[in-house]
Amino acid sequence: MATPGPVTPEASLEPSKPPVIEGFSPTLYSKPESFKEKFIRKVRENPMVPIGCLATATALGYGLYCFHKGHSRRSQLMMRTRIAAQGFTIAAILVGLGVTSMKSRP
Repeated sequence: MATPGPVTPEASLEPSKPPVIEGFSPTLYSKPESFKEKFIRKVRENPMVPIGCLATATALGYGLYCFHKGHSRRSQLMMRTRIAAQGFTIAAILVGLGVTSMKSRP
């Protein structure tokens, strides 16, 4: 039975740096993005998600306003609208994920 020789790593492992994987680029962008740049890029990639979020927040806000004013029927309608807007947002996220995964395939 042969004894294995000494193992010499090609690159030293340094905890502060990510591991180097051949053929893998952790980011497609050469420079780090600011929050604003990333937000704008994400909105351009999938504009339906922010629209759904705004619709959800609007329905919630108006529903709470109606509840405070004592308009219970309108408040109930707005809470149901909020649920529909949340469903739209989730569907937009899932469609966006599907489209993104199809784009990344060779």
